[in-house]
Amino acid sequence: MSGGLPGFHNAPVSRAVVVAAALFSVPFGLRSRFLDLGLSHQNLYKNLRIWRVIASLFAFSSSPELIFGVALLYYFRVFERQIGSNKYAVFIVFSMTVSVLLQILALGYLKDPSFNPLTSGPYGLIFASYVPFFFDIPISTKFRIFGLQLCDKSFVYLAGLQVPEYVTSLFSRLSWPFSNNSYQRLPIATTDENIPHRQTHQMQGTHTTTPDPTESSIVTLVSMGFDPASAIQALALTNNDVNLASNILLEAQST
Repeated sequence: MSGGLPGFHNAPVSRAVVVAAALFSVPFGLRSRFLDLGLSHQNLYKNLRIWRVIASLFAFSSSPELIFGVALLYYFRVFERQIGSNKYAVFIVFSMTVSVLLQILALGYLKDPSFNPLTSGPYGLIFASYVPFFFDIPISTKFRIFGLQLCDKSFVYLAGLQVPEYVTSLFSRLSWPFSNNSYQRLPIATTDENIPHRQTHQMQGTHTTTPDPTESSIVTLVSMGFDPASAIQALALTNNDVNLASNILLEAQST
């Protein structure tokens, strides 16, 4: 994945994008607040935190995504050398603008605040770059590994698959209407402090323990505008399931 000459020679725009991704990702990563930068219906449409749109364009959601994402951005600098910095800057602006507009429209259309924040990062640019990569970059070598036919471009495709948080977020968004419907119909009650409780009947002679809510899950719910104490209790009731916990909190607020 060298992408031609080493470094950012004749690729100042690519260098700016890589630096921006690092500057946005590393400080929040050190503070364990990756999920704070993702777009959500609550933050975008209700709390009007427009600054998240800019942050979500550059900040990766996890350390592995940052490593592989920066490596791909560094490799794709070859396109800037081919078409020039001005045209490549237009390509970056167009791909990232379309990507964020699609996310905003999807959040506005679905209107479901129970979503985890959409995974942040310059994925609009990265995956858009695979189109010219597929058509314009020729295959120079072919080889076999364990009987599987591969080429030198295969490693770039494999690097694009090393984004587990993005894939998980995508599949969770595709499957949300069909999951946990039975749980969402359970009755909800609230205390005087508007903290939700689930009315359950425990089996006689059995006792189950639930894991303590993780800090990232609590931060996700708090970023949606919920009270920390209510978020902790809702996560404890739902076995640390952020989607179900947010549904409980929303139902509690509406009563």
